[in-house]
Amino acid sequence: MKIGVLALQGAVAEHLRMLEEAGAVAVAVKKVEELDDLDGLVIPGGESTTISKLMHKYGFIEAIRQFGEQKKPIFGTCAGAILLANQINGQDDFHLGLMDIKVERNAFGRQKESFEVTMPVAGVAADYLAVFIRAPYIMEVGENGQVLAKYEDKIVVARNGHYLAAAFHPELTEDTRLHKFFLDMVKEYRS
Repeated sequence: MKIGVLALQGAVAEHLRMLEEAGAVAVAVKKVEELDDLDGLVIPGGESTTISKLMHKYGFIEAIRQFGEQKKPIFGTCAGAILLANQINGQDDFHLGLMDIKVERNAFGRQKESFEVTMPVAGVAADYLAVFIRAPYIMEVGENGQVLAKYEDKIVVARNGHYLAAAFHPELTEDTRLHKFFLDMVKEYRS
């Protein structure tokens, strides 16, 4: 399995390391044509507005939408979840609009309010350590979506078909279980 990590801004090296440890061949994606031979894509955390501007500048918006339309799995973490969402609270527009979720940006406070918490993630672990840094949360999940985890009654992991969104940074721990869950999704859609 060859998984790309969108390498425009954010925690790219950390995701590459986690994907390799989870058993995939991981590559940094800096050009649109590098999407062609991938089985899945991770859109990392970072700054969603900055990543969106760079995606527009380098032609990634339509290319990633087409990637998703081919039923190739996409995993968005933190800012990546915001980029995947088809609704952003308080905004009239969206970035990629691929996943049927509504998100609230910076829902858990600023950088100084960052925190870690151990929580259950359905299908992944009963004791998953999640790192929240200026994290969004998922306000709503469309009717075909699944809520996989909540923190303080806020949805923080959701799946909608071949799309996966996490409000936190799974790449900032040593726990590969959420990345393995994504790789299982990729296997599911390859068969």
